[in-house]
Amino acid sequence: MDLTTNYLGMTLKNPLVPSSSPLMRTLENLRAMEDAGAAAVVLHSLFEEQITQESHTLNHYLTQGVESYSEALSYFPEASEYKTGPDEYLEHIQKAKRSLDIPVIASLNGVSTGGWVKYAKQIEEAGADALELNVYYIPTDPHLTGNEVEQIYLDVLTDVKTAVSLPITMKLNPYFSSMAHMARNLADVGADGLVLFNRFYQPDLDLENLEVVPNLKLSTSTELRLPLRWIAILYGKVNADLALTTGVHTVTDVLKGVAAGAAITMLASELLRNGIGRLQVLKLGMEEWLEENEYESLAQLQGSLSQINCAEPAAFERANYMRVLSSYAPDYP
Repeated sequence: MDLTTNYLGMTLKNPLVPSSSPLMRTLENLRAMEDAGAAAVVLHSLFEEQITQESHTLNHYLTQGVESYSEALSYFPEASEYKTGPDEYLEHIQKAKRSLDIPVIASLNGVSTGGWVKYAKQIEEAGADALELNVYYIPTDPHLTGNEVEQIYLDVLTDVKTAVSLPITMKLNPYFSSMAHMARNLADVGADGLVLFNRFYQPDLDLENLEVVPNLKLSTSTELRLPLRWIAILYGKVNADLALTTGVHTVTDVLKGVAAGAAITMLASELLRNGIGRLQVLKLGMEEWLEENEYESLAQLQGSLSQINCAEPAAFERANYMRVLSSYAPDYP
């Protein structure tokens, strides 16, 4: 069965790509992923705070308002808590490239350009096959307009794209006022791919100690619906490859993502919860399903349930909303 797919100009042997997570920190895990069937790997992120730690400066967008909310500063890890510095990260890329035959995608996580451009160049020199820009930014300033927020993303992409020749993919959140317009703008500026969607990890409140505390919960398959819907809407309408992330746990999840139009489906929580060996199970499951349903290749499935290939495109929009609400019945009598 032909499971090949194309992503960021690379031909991958299947759509299974482990995404950025703590599992990516060791070569042993990366080799195990390749052996289990991973088509590529996205390394754990190099954070902007790690880069700026060297120069003891943070960008305007990160420090804006902290004079009024000094407690926010304590939420950033201390320098000693950073597991991997910039130099170690570059070395990790080099070792991964020497150890693996599959593509290695690096990841930069932050919001400003500053050190990103410098390290994007060094990431390219270290041998990474592509670069994922994870703009993890929650706009809390009520004076910051939607246009200004969007421009932050476009500026980051423009500056990095100008500095390197690597394929660049943008990892996005779903909270833009016009997601489709933003996706098109990023593609027009030069994004080779879009990763939908980033999960913002929501903190919890400790009432006893009056503290804000981190609270990490792994994803479930129910979270697949949001990225699935938007990939189905954007497929064929933006000039960028689409990657589905968040909620990919089962063979059905992978196949749904491809049918919606995703070039690849990315996994982190499933591997953290059930082990790297799950990749082999998912790969075999895809092959079995495609054979049973008389597909000759994965490419035949890709985009078949996207909006542009749907007999009723409104099913992804208001008509589906109305149908769901009218058909719901409560469990109680």
